[in-house]
Amino acid sequence: MQLLFRALTGVLAAGVLAGASAPGVEAADADLRGTSVPTQEAIDWKPCPQDPSAECGTLRLPVDWARPSAEQFDLAVARRKATDPDRRVGVLLVNPGGPGESGVNFAVGRAPSHFSADIQERFDIIGFDPRGVGGSSPVKCSTKLLAQRPAPYPRNQAEFDRLAEFNRTLREDCRRHSGPVFDHADTLSVVRDMDAIRRALGEQKINFFGHSYGTLMGEQYAEQYGDRIRSMALTANIDHSLGTREFLVSSAATAEDSFRQFVRWCDRTSSCALHGRDVTALWDSLLARADRGEIRDPKSPDQVLTAHAIALAAFAEFYGPDWDELAAYVAALDAQGPKEPRQPQAGTSQGTGTGPETTAEPFHAVFCQDWRFRPKNYREFARLTEAELRAAPHMRGTPRVHAAVAGCVGGPNDVNNPQHRLRITDAPKILMLHSLHDPANNYAWAINVHRQTRGTTVLVPYEGAGHSVYGRSDCTRNAVDDYLTELKIPSAGTRCAPAAEN
Repeated sequence: MQLLFRALTGVLAAGVLAGASAPGVEAADADLRGTSVPTQEAIDWKPCPQDPSAECGTLRLPVDWARPSAEQFDLAVARRKATDPDRRVGVLLVNPGGPGESGVNFAVGRAPSHFSADIQERFDIIGFDPRGVGGSSPVKCSTKLLAQRPAPYPRNQAEFDRLAEFNRTLREDCRRHSGPVFDHADTLSVVRDMDAIRRALGEQKINFFGHSYGTLMGEQYAEQYGDRIRSMALTANIDHSLGTREFLVSSAATAEDSFRQFVRWCDRTSSCALHGRDVTALWDSLLARADRGEIRDPKSPDQVLTAHAIALAAFAEFYGPDWDELAAYVAALDAQGPKEPRQPQAGTSQGTGTGPETTAEPFHAVFCQDWRFRPKNYREFARLTEAELRAAPHMRGTPRVHAAVAGCVGGPNDVNNPQHRLRITDAPKILMLHSLHDPANNYAWAINVHRQTRGTTVLVPYEGAGHSVYGRSDCTRNAVDDYLTELKIPSAGTRCAPAAEN
């Protein structure tokens, strides 16, 4: 999940899949129930405003695939053509994670530096903004209301009830500002959009590269449309079979593991700003001071930093990992002299009223439709929180995922895309890579996905830290490149050693 912040089973209702007819593609692809697909216009490509060397366009698609003749929306798409057309393999759909990351921005701005020259020479790189994100009918919510969000750690049933009521109010507000896509932002709907992109591009098969929450799109596309895949590479994998407790505890455990990796690095690295000190004791003391309202935000000295905010900032640095920056940040906070304690005002607006009326906020619209995480009362939520804290006593649980689950409290019990074990029956070999010390997506998730799809997936562990995997080393990059370009599967037991430390 790109800063964290990425599901799936719902049986699709009967309906027709709006698709594309293009040269080399049958005009009547079948949808998941064998229904013929009507023709649709190809994407009208134009130079992208951000970078004319890339092409941008839109694809008109149904909001609800069960009712293809009802409301529609424009899906934003971007393309970078293969730089060596004579060696072109095909199209490579990409998604960088989230939920909420823009695939268009990735393809236009980041793909040239992210992918090797060989990948860029041989594939048309296709990015898209998933429904509800970026240029694809984005989910928007009232900025003022978002600023009033309660703390995700209710202390009693009354606070739990207030959290549930706020979430219901926010959901109605977001629906009002976003339109019908809000209720159909789930990943299973995105998967059907992906196949519509395939048809609009005139391709019989696609290649796919998905990172973090993007792996969820890949996994489910392989379930539903496995015979339409040439190759698929997934990094930092999501296990969509997990229940609420498993999800929270495993997320907390991997955050705590990343904290331990940071402490060990600092102990052995003289350039660490905390080298020679008891980093764990210092950290625990810092969070205790934050609990007392004694730590201020260096960028806004009038603002008090909560322990949760400090842990979340550290969690973000684990993604790189950017241990040097984290050590400097912690040292600067610890160096603050005694100040008069001030209680953080959680859930109150700090805005002046001069900002935008709405803010893009797709995360919970996607997450809460992809996962049936609905703690029923304070007692149940408190037990989950206690389990988190036991798994991650120094990180105090999992800062990002805890807030994600809290955002689903009070939501409807029925979700569009509830979790289940993967069932891939008709797909080529799929390559998975995953860091052993990923701060957000526990390595156990990749093992579970691999076990569920052992005949279809090949798992290559990266033995270092951090959330991204592809560009970590020659080993990780070559494994993906050789597979995508030549369909060369890494030999059994392949592992990639850690790259040079931060």
